[in-house]
Amino acid sequence: MDHLTDRDKLRLLYTLAVNSHPILLQIFPDVEGWPFPRYLGSCGRLVVSASTRPLRDFFSSAPEVAADLALQLLAVLRSMANNDLHYFFYFTHVDAGTFGVFSNGHLFIRDASTLGIIDREEGSQLIDGQQEYKDIFSCLTVDCQSAFVPCDSIREKHSLVMVCQDLLPKLLAGKFLPPVQVRVDTFLQRCAHGLGDSQGANEAMAELAEILKPLRSCDSRFAYRYPDCRYSDKY
Repeated sequence: MDHLTDRDKLRLLYTLAVNSHPILLQIFPDVEGWPFPRYLGSCGRLVVSASTRPLRDFFSSAPEVAADLALQLLAVLRSMANNDLHYFFYFTHVDAGTFGVFSNGHLFIRDASTLGIIDREEGSQLIDGQQEYKDIFSCLTVDCQSAFVPCDSIREKHSLVMVCQDLLPKLLAGKFLPPVQVRVDTFLQRCAHGLGDSQGANEAMAELAEILKPLRSCDSRFAYRYPDCRYSDKY
């Protein structure tokens, strides 16, 4: 922050401590491919987006819509853990309002205040006995008497397990014919219990995506990928 004035630094640190949502939307804009809504305004949590709905509105949707949203959710989790800038995003909390859907069917993160970020290039672990420096801003939302959660305690499967516990069962429950539904339910039960030590997040997401991809349809209801889905294997 060397290029910022002292006043700008104070404003930025205070905003990050009180509510990180608007800062994240500006640092990681949607025009660069990040799964957030476009930020409008200079402060607060006011986000204006046309025709958006929370993910909870789609829990009773048709099977092909549920499969499409679940696949988008997996893609968001994958991009959060693996991206060109080497940032690792993880959720501190997820619920039915964490994600939203635009009118074109495209899923996005509507509440960025529940995200934590680890810089894999710049981050470093504390040496034994070393105390992390805490300033007044750190103490606004965190008890300074309590130790911060170390970065190495956040596993790559952390966010996936939370989504398997709280969102995917509500989105995918009872949607498909028995053979497929049994595979989906079995996966979600295993995922909700941490996947075990033998399977990583990427392998687990690939496994569920393999089940769901044949269930998607390519039609105008999914405007964010139509008609491209007719001509590209990407969709």
